Amino acid sequence: MNESVQLKIAVLVVAAGSGERLGHGVPKARVPLGGEPMLVHSLRGILAAGVAHQIAVAVPTGDEALRAIVESLTVEAAGEDSPQITVVDGGSTRAESVAAALAVVDADSTSVLIHDAARPLTPAEVYHRVVKSLAGGALAVVPALAVVDTVKTVTQAPAGSPGVELVSGTPARSQLRAIQTPQGFDLATLRQAHSHAAGLSAEESAAITDDAMLVEAMGVPVYVVHGSAHSLKITTPTDLLLAEAMLQGPLAPRWVEG
Repeated sequence: MNESVQLKIAVLVVAAGSGERLGHGVPKARVPLGGEPMLVHSLRGILAAGVAHQIAVAVPTGDEALRAIVESLTVEAAGEDSPQITVVDGGSTRAESVAAALAVVDADSTSVLIHDAARPLTPAEVYHRVVKSLAGGALAVVPALAVVDTVKTVTQAPAGSPGVELVSGTPARSQLRAIQTPQGFDLATLRQAHSHAAGLSAEESAAITDDAMLVEAMGVPVYVVHGSAHSLKITTPTDLLLAEAMLQGPLAPRWVEG
């Protein structure tokens, strides 16, 4: 795609999650989806998008099985224009895993995309929209979908109440977005955000759920582009069933935009 000619992009894949809620007894990135580990689908999606000159994958420390999976994909994708693929040990938090992958990004990279391995069906078009926004001058950009449910804020109900929580407010749904990945950043901006995050307490670090939060905290505008219903995050067995249905249904092949 034309935008990637102007940018040199490293894609960081966060694949260090435990996957306990899926109940498979293995790290989430190793959970089977359509007969192959979830990480395989995520990496093939990145390769299909054609935007990366480098891919860095953060896996659980000591997980040789995931390292072998990445190595096999590296061999499968080998070619003259294939991106360099590197594996690093992730940390106990998302921020630590991203920081570990960020440490191996090539010095001549201009931009970084951060993607969750738990979103293995993200279409190429989402990557392209994020890259186009970066090429247009955005320092930070996230894909998102409009929230269709009514969302309420709550507080703990007093002891003896007929319910566990009390509704404290109802945000305007028109202003709410469900944020996805890949999230795109100017490399220098992201490095600055992570440098600032290094000074956070363990409790503050645990509250960081995406890298856009770190950039927002510096006052940098974070732009939004349209995401995809295919970019669901696989967290529960129900999510996995839905992803399996997507792979087997009439919308296959999997990289068709939804």
